[in-house]
Amino acid sequence: MHPACAEGHSSLLWLQAQPILGQAVALRAESVQALPRWQARPGEALTVLAPDGKAYRARLQGGSDPLVIPFEALPRSPESPLWLEVCQALPAKERFELVLEKLTELGVQRIVPFVSERSVTLAERDAGQKKSHRWPEVIRRAARQCRRAMLPALTPVLSWDGLLLQSRDADLKLILYEGASGGQFLPVGSILPKGRVVLLVGPEGGFSPSEVLQAEAEGFVAVSLGARILRTETAAMVGAVLIQQAFGDLQLSID
Repeated sequence: MHPACAEGHSSLLWLQAQPILGQAVALRAESVQALPRWQARPGEALTVLAPDGKAYRARLQGGSDPLVIPFEALPRSPESPLWLEVCQALPAKERFELVLEKLTELGVQRIVPFVSERSVTLAERDAGQKKSHRWPEVIRRAARQCRRAMLPALTPVLSWDGLLLQSRDADLKLILYEGASGGQFLPVGSILPKGRVVLLVGPEGGFSPSEVLQAEAEGFVAVSLGARILRTETAAMVGAVLIQQAFGDLQLSID
């Protein structure tokens, strides 16, 4: 497993045995260690996974050896089969918190903030009142609200060069660029990726031409979201939706 994938999967809560609804069951040892990351109190509900991978809603019991009581079997996993990472150039003000919340709801597994030529820096972002320390809590609240089984991984803020380096071995790499030709979001002939998909989202004002050239030299494909210019936080959400629709688990279900 790629280290990026392992980082996110480390927050999964696995049961030791196949559950019977209404009966207490123990968590695996590694899941007991991961439990504090969810900051759940006794009596609160979490999404847990059985050894066969099926997802359940369960209430947490207290004690030195935490147990859970499954009360509902979910019809399908809340986690997408696609490993999607969204790399977001730091926006100003509280927009990044909105991005964190919505990308978590959309099933993104890893969120990577970075600094580009036209973005703000972390120091500028935190000027006056430091808020970056709240980012993990924003993710945790969103994950619990939408019944995620794992917490999306959040990396430290990367430099542009650091971003390209950590994305080097991804299986599909896309960069949103309004100057992309063809008017298509996904490249023609795209197939379902079996590994990591990385999407780069620029700041207000977009990526510079030199950044796009650098990214393309590293294997990124420049793609467009159409004729309208979207705010950076909107572009991140729309990009995630389109990728999840093409390769993941977002769809309109009709009974």
